Amino acid sequence: MWRLGFFFHETAFGLLSVFLPLYVISIGGSLVEIGIMTALALFLAIPASFLWGYLCDKTRRYRRYILISFLSSAAILYLFTLPTNIGMLILLYSVLSVLHMAHEPPKNVLIAELYSREDWERSFAFYEGFTEAGWLIGLVLGFLTAAYGMVPTHTLLLCSILNLVAFVLCVILVADPLLIFERGLVSIEKSVDFASKGVFLASRIWGGTSLERRLKRENVSAFCSGLILFSLATSIMFTPMPIFINSIAEASALPSSIVFAIFVLNSGGGVAGYFIAGRLSRPEAGKANIGKVVIFRCLLAFLLIWATMTAYNVVFATTILILMGFAYAVFLVYTLSLSMEIIPAGKTGMFNVLVGIGGACGSFIGPFLAQTFGFQYVFLTSGLIFFLTYISFKIFT
Repeated sequence: MWRLGFFFHETAFGLLSVFLPLYVISIGGSLVEIGIMTALALFLAIPASFLWGYLCDKTRRYRRYILISFLSSAAILYLFTLPTNIGMLILLYSVLSVLHMAHEPPKNVLIAELYSREDWERSFAFYEGFTEAGWLIGLVLGFLTAAYGMVPTHTLLLCSILNLVAFVLCVILVADPLLIFERGLVSIEKSVDFASKGVFLASRIWGGTSLERRLKRENVSAFCSGLILFSLATSIMFTPMPIFINSIAEASALPSSIVFAIFVLNSGGGVAGYFIAGRLSRPEAGKANIGKVVIFRCLLAFLLIWATMTAYNVVFATTILILMGFAYAVFLVYTLSLSMEIIPAGKTGMFNVLVGIGGACGSFIGPFLAQTFGFQYVFLTSGLIFFLTYISFKIFT
């Protein structure tokens, strides 16, 4: 039940994710200005992630930061209804990004501390799938508001109200864990397991037995690099994606509301991915399959290039986006679970920092490439970076 507030929060941001780029264009903005707005917000969110992660672990109070995030989001989204100036919109969105990050590290810790390590993949998958359903409903609301011609200020006000509902529900349903020890136990278990393997190998060598096995620690730097690269490739592709989908709609003489409908299907692919990742969860599943998921997403990015050469084939592009959503969901479940093993207490926000670094860079690069060279270069660049991501995670495992 404690996840219910997060559901309404994601509903609001699902609606906002497609509405906001289209809104910026509608009031005279450009793709580059969308990139600047998104990049600035994400760059500011990087130190914020460090701060919120440190504070929640330092104080061992997680609920208060979730409440700060949702209440401030409601207030700032209400302010969005007042200005129409691009500069003011960029400023407000940057402030929103910083305060919005306050709920991310505490949410991850709540899941890690409320469940045992064996259940982390399943628990993260359930949370992400449940909130992705909220995101999907937000996209459906976007489709309906666009189809019925709701004015932009009313759409933004709806997003603000949804965050206020999320705040009230979290006041009632979310509580801090009584004991906080699961991540510490996992860290101790990993150290003991590594030492045990070392003793075993040493005893075999001293006994004169030749061994092909090697004692190997996980390459944390490669894991962090993989997260940054994956986020960079994803952001390059998806920041200008609503504009690309809108161009598909215009080329096929379809209404602009179809943009939301296509992203609903993309989100539906994500829900399916979370469900399957949860059903097939095992502690070692992430390490075994993460490279396969990344290379699959790499191939999908390259396939999108073909969509730009076939008169913006709507069905083909939509199918790829559904599969993209599925692959992203599986990747997120695996990496979140692994990050809670690798990242020590006090640095809980590191996962969001790494994702934010890639996202911030990609959110400017993507629109810039799209406006300067065309969308085929967006997808080519994204695909190449996904391939580098695959290499990073191969080194990690």
